[in-house]
Formats: sequence, structure tokens, C-alpha cells
Amino acid sequence: MKAFIPRSTSALAMLAALALAGCASSVKLDEPPVESRTPGAAGGAGGAGADGRGTPQSQVANVDLSKQQGDAANALPKVVYFDFDSFVVKDEFRPVVESHAKLLSGDRARRVVVEGHTDERGGREYNLALGQKRAEAVARSMTLLGAQTTQIEAVSYGEERPAATGSDETAWAENRRAELRDR
Repeated sequence: MKAFIPRSTSALAMLAALALAGCASSVKLDEPPVESRTPGAAGGAGGAGADGRGTPQSQVANVDLSKQQGDAANALPKVVYFDFDSFVVKDEFRPVVESHAKLLSGDRARRVVVEGHTDERGGREYNLALGQKRAEAVARSMTLLGAQTTQIEAVSYGEERPAATGSDETAWAENRRAELRDR
């Protein structure tokens, strides 16, 4: 029995071979091109640099990025507020969490403590547990946004460190929070 090969298949094979041959390049990717410059061209008159000894001096100013990042971290809001008896991070505080997560993912040496707080209502043990859940909710949100778990510590103070004194809704609302502090 004789095998049948359609002409269109052999024509496609020829076109593929031609296309591959046309894509061949003489540029070697293993050896990157190196540009050679003479010191006299960059240094100005007679090859002397800014120091007069023939070595060109850089005109680029040094920038201390750690100070800029520290300033940026200080400018960020550091408090996430919660509803009564809740540890759900509200949408309005998502930018706070995102900005701190971005800062942490950009600087792996940076560490932060997330402190969970509650208002005075509820028992001591309950408030410590709720504060811990609030701190962990913020920490978990930051890790989902790129921060490492090793950069974040979650602790609870419950009702022990109120931001506002008083026994009214205004004071309670200020005390239901998670605060982000640099470590």
C-alpha cells in the first residue's frame, strides 16, 4: 500500500524551514557587547578630572534611600479602626494596609509590630483575644499584599492601652483599633 502525503503538508514544512532560517541571527547572546571609553573623553580638557589628577569624578549626588523610606513611613497613617465586636478590616482602611505592605515588601529588613486594641466593654480575656484577632487580621492582609510573615509581629493589648478615655461611643470607636509601629 502506498502512503498518501498531501502536497499542502510538504509546502507547510518548506515554509516553516524557510521561516526558521530567516530568523537566524549572527549576534551572540553569550557575550554581551562591552563599550570601551577613554578617560580623556569623559574628563574634559586633557583627560584631567575634577580633582586634577586625571581621574574623572562623578557628578551624581549620593542619595540616602533609608532616610527617605523612613520619612515616607512616618508620613503614613498608622491606625486601622474596627467596628464593635469585629476584626474585619474595613474597606476604608485598605489603603493604610496596602501602603504599609508595599513599604515592607520594598525593604525586607524593615519590621513592624501590629498592636490590637479594644474598647473597655467585654471581659479582659475576651478583649485580649479580640485585640489579637484584629492585629492578626491586619498582619494577614499585609502578607497577602507582599510583606513577609517574618517582618510582622501581631500583639494584643486588649483594653489596657486606650487611645481615648471615656465611656461613650466616641471614645469606644477610637479604642477599637490596630496600630502599626516600627520595630
